Amino acid sequence: MTLRVNAQHHSVTQYLDVLQAQGIAGKVVSAAGQPSGVQLDKAVPVHVLPGFAQGHVSVQDAAAQWAAPLLLNGLKAAGPNLRLLDACAAPGGKTGHLLECEPLAHVLALDVDPQRCERIQHNVDRLQVQAHIVVADAANPATWWDGQSFDGILLDAPCTASGIGRRHPDVRWLRRESDVTQLAAIQAKLLKALWPLVRTGGRLLYCTCSVFKAEGETQIQTFVQHNTDALILPSPGHFTPSNATSDASLRDNGMGEHDGFYYALLEKRSI
Repeated sequence: MTLRVNAQHHSVTQYLDVLQAQGIAGKVVSAAGQPSGVQLDKAVPVHVLPGFAQGHVSVQDAAAQWAAPLLLNGLKAAGPNLRLLDACAAPGGKTGHLLECEPLAHVLALDVDPQRCERIQHNVDRLQVQAHIVVADAANPATWWDGQSFDGILLDAPCTASGIGRRHPDVRWLRRESDVTQLAAIQAKLLKALWPLVRTGGRLLYCTCSVFKAEGETQIQTFVQHNTDALILPSPGHFTPSNATSDASLRDNGMGEHDGFYYALLEKRSI
């Protein structure tokens, strides 16, 4: 069980002290090179976590905690009033993290499912931040876009969720081989639809909780081959869950107790 500490209320070390005072043990975990979370030695119900109801902490996997800092680190020079899109936002964990990092940002959070949009609202309410939440299909901007470009877009695209097997082992029986091709087509459609909405000099962070190259590296390499204004910036690539006995040659990154993920950060350049 991994927590994301809300930097507006506590540092990670401060929250560790709060936990220890309650008899809850944990250790610091990092994202994008910065301490951002706490991995508990033993899972506990969320209502036991000090400050959870007040938005001081959220439950979020360590790999997912990379999203907000990866997108924002290069955009800070544009000022605090960033215009951001969380394109497939439910249940709202990454939306909340973006606003914890940049409280003055204008965040549009989309999801095609009305009930899942309610979950986004509950999450931002608990964190005491504000986002503009819209029920819409991100792949069809004509139905929701106001014509103003975004400084940054977070595209956490629908995928096979093959990376969450360690926490949800049933996912292996809920997917068919054909799902990879079908979902990769949806991901390509989303990339094509959203890329024109990024301003020149702005960034799009593409991510999936998948370990399959078709939903990660291959998807992005194909995209940049067809979009000469897209530059891949340094980003993690494929994260794979692992332990001390795993074969390091199979991973792009070091071992870690986290979900499988893929991250690619794209910058729009003038051509």
